[in-house]
Amino acid sequence: MDSGDDAYATFRALILSADRKFSLIRDLPHRSSPLSDHHYHKAFKSYMRLWKFQQSHRSRLVESGLKRHEIGDIASRIGQLYYGQYLRTSEARFLVEAYVFYEAILNRRYFEGEGKEVGVRFKELRFYARFLVVALVLCKGEMVRVLVERIKAMVEETKEINLKEWKQVVQEIVRFTKAYGSFSNPRPMRYCIKFDTHSESLPSIARFHANKVLKLRDAVLTSYQRNEVKFAELTLDTYRMLQCLEWEPSGSFYQQRPAEVMENGRSAEFSATSGLIDINLAVDLLDSTLPPNPKKAIIYRPTATHFLAVIATVCEELPQDSVMLIYISSRGSTGCTSDTHVESSGGSGGYGGSGRSSKMKSVPYASHDQSSSPETHDSKNGYVGSYHDSHVLLGPRGNRGSNVLYPADLIPFTRRPLFLVIDSDTSHAFKVLHGADRGEPVALLLSPLRPCFKAPSKVDGPQRGGQFTFFLTAPLQAFCSLVGKPFSDGDMDLYDAAENIISSAFSEWEVMLCTSTILNLVWAQVLSDPLLRRLILRFIFCRAVLSLFHNLEDSDGYVPLCMPALLDSLLPDSKVVASAVLRLAEHMKVSGCFIKR
Repeated sequence: MDSGDDAYATFRALILSADRKFSLIRDLPHRSSPLSDHHYHKAFKSYMRLWKFQQSHRSRLVESGLKRHEIGDIASRIGQLYYGQYLRTSEARFLVEAYVFYEAILNRRYFEGEGKEVGVRFKELRFYARFLVVALVLCKGEMVRVLVERIKAMVEETKEINLKEWKQVVQEIVRFTKAYGSFSNPRPMRYCIKFDTHSESLPSIARFHANKVLKLRDAVLTSYQRNEVKFAELTLDTYRMLQCLEWEPSGSFYQQRPAEVMENGRSAEFSATSGLIDINLAVDLLDSTLPPNPKKAIIYRPTATHFLAVIATVCEELPQDSVMLIYISSRGSTGCTSDTHVESSGGSGGYGGSGRSSKMKSVPYASHDQSSSPETHDSKNGYVGSYHDSHVLLGPRGNRGSNVLYPADLIPFTRRPLFLVIDSDTSHAFKVLHGADRGEPVALLLSPLRPCFKAPSKVDGPQRGGQFTFFLTAPLQAFCSLVGKPFSDGDMDLYDAAENIISSAFSEWEVMLCTSTILNLVWAQVLSDPLLRRLILRFIFCRAVLSLFHNLEDSDGYVPLCMPALLDSLLPDSKVVASAVLRLAEHMKVSGCFIKR
């Protein structure tokens, strides 16, 4: 056997070894643990050894039959490992590395030029789909458009094989990217120091002190709506919340690696292992001054037992000075057969109505169960229907059993600090958690029971995702969606000024929260965390906008709730809050949609 055959045999053995290690990590939970860390390290090491070997023996391997798409397979697997590591740790550097490998595969056309071989075609499509997810999470809009066109073109041009499943994938992609691009946002959804830190309120935040201070370390995210916008296992709502719970590096936070000279004389900058693929990486995510992203478990259509098991695992590993965020976006059911109207709890925490049935027109999202009634109320015993019957659905498996999550299911986890964000037509059922904790009072942000818009007939609900989630992750875009004012690239000066109005209001509200001596400890203990503080400010904005959009006497079900209550001075009808909303409405020339107080 000559040296070429020896090299090829060694290469095949390395592929088998690497593939075995890769298969071991497929079923590992998307959370960092000693066992999963061990298997990921072995898989990384195996693929890096394989990559170096094919680089060192490329000419002999090609002579022995190595195809370009096989090189692409290796690089694609490395990209998958990096993306998997990002999902487990939420460290942005792994996401960047995945993008780097995928971009190199695209630029070097590893899967192109191989004729009409069916297997290679499917590999190329799978590669595009994986790269598209990474590009979406990194908000690489131009690359997203390129990949969408590549997938559509391949599916349309391939006639000799049945690509029915891929045609469905294309439909998913088109719906997702339409929603993704329908509101061009010059400001990132991630927390950006430049835009989300308000200089006027920094002194108050610096002086703020609570008896107990908690940091957001972990989050569990899940979303299920009928006919929801999604791509692969990433729904529009979880995508938005994922972005909202991360830090955005700005230009000043990028650091360049020293340039190295390649054989052809061009300079390139290498990033750790991605240098193995000779990638021209312009910038690398290396800023150590940014706080780490909270770990996020994104669970797609879980069973109730799986969902609760993940929460239990996170609670068990949660550090003492930490709080866990649970986000659920789902349609719900009350389990009631009789028609009832919405009752709103008293006090500022249940701000939003006088208890009358709503007369306002709304357009429930197509994914919501329009026949369900929100709650049943018993004046003596409280929300008995909510506690025993109302629930959210975690997937399409029916209205019972493992598909159902009841609010009371979360009570055991209130031994640790929880921050709950519920976007559902039965969200108010989760009010039963207030006062039912087992040691740590829960912070609750609960969506309206139904969305509302100026022009309901023109709104495609599934294309918008949850309205409450939209307000919490992109408040100006949600405001424009509410009043029927589409975003236009030609009006960027208008939107920049609108963003400044919102930022000014948030800065003033921050000062009020941080200087208050009566703010409930549940909110005070998380106020120092920038990501959670921003959610609280956006909730105040959302509540005010939706309250002033309707007559308060007719607004039951259309206004979000928080429990425990925030400050009375930040209620929708307070001067400091209402004036900000009306100022924004006048600037956007939609003041006629709102009630002046």
